[in-house]
Amino acid sequence: MPTISEKARAFRALHEGTEAFAIPNPWDRGSALLLQGLGFEALATTSLGLANMMGKKRATLQEVLDNCRVIAEATDLPVNVDLENCFADDPAEAAKAIALAQEYGAVGGSIEDSSGDPSSPIYALSLAVERVQAAVETARSLPVPFMLTARAENFLHGRRDLDDTIRRLQAFEQAGADVLYAPGLHTLEEIRTVVGAVKRPFNVVMGFADPSITMKQLSEAGVRRVSIGGGLSRIALQSFLTAATEMREGRFDFVAGLKPLGELQRHFD
Repeated sequence: MPTISEKARAFRALHEGTEAFAIPNPWDRGSALLLQGLGFEALATTSLGLANMMGKKRATLQEVLDNCRVIAEATDLPVNVDLENCFADDPAEAAKAIALAQEYGAVGGSIEDSSGDPSSPIYALSLAVERVQAAVETARSLPVPFMLTARAENFLHGRRDLDDTIRRLQAFEQAGADVLYAPGLHTLEEIRTVVGAVKRPFNVVMGFADPSITMKQLSEAGVRRVSIGGGLSRIALQSFLTAATEMREGRFDFVAGLKPLGELQRHFD
């Protein structure tokens, strides 16, 4: 098993390449092992996938950290942790989640400008920047290099303002974020516009983008990291519900499509 320092170096090197790399989002040990078996080079936790697994709408910080540890210890791969808004409004309090993430095995993690308040879902730019600055300071103080991703969440909350999203990402870049991320971008044109406006590695989440966009197109657009968010968890639950509905109706057609048990478990201990 590589050390956390070796994982951190490998993770940074992926971002310094000339082509986009895929970083899928497992939600437990089994899904992490399957993804490693498929040859992925890094993993990212998903707070949505974790919440789905627990039958909750939102996980707590401790649940996110515990899940991070399970996934980080399961494989040899670097792990980036989805910390949502770091579970705090105050910059100093939010930054504490960054240090905790590394204690639990992560070599990267994210901070959002989403407040969690439906009446005012996006932090004012000044506060959002303060939060990124505090997170950057904490990340730089850690014993192992930690890649901080700053997320502009406008598009997920009905604020389809590309200019404001770019303004926020540029401010986060200036504050020292290592990776930039604007979930909710849908078209290749939107992605190209945002990537062209920033200089740091950019993450696209394909859970919200036009599914016809290819990895080759994303690389050509300058994207460096491609995730799927809770997409794999959602497709797993969708398949579960489809099969369970058939069973409830007295049919078992889904059994014909089951993968052999040995094919699944060959990736397990």
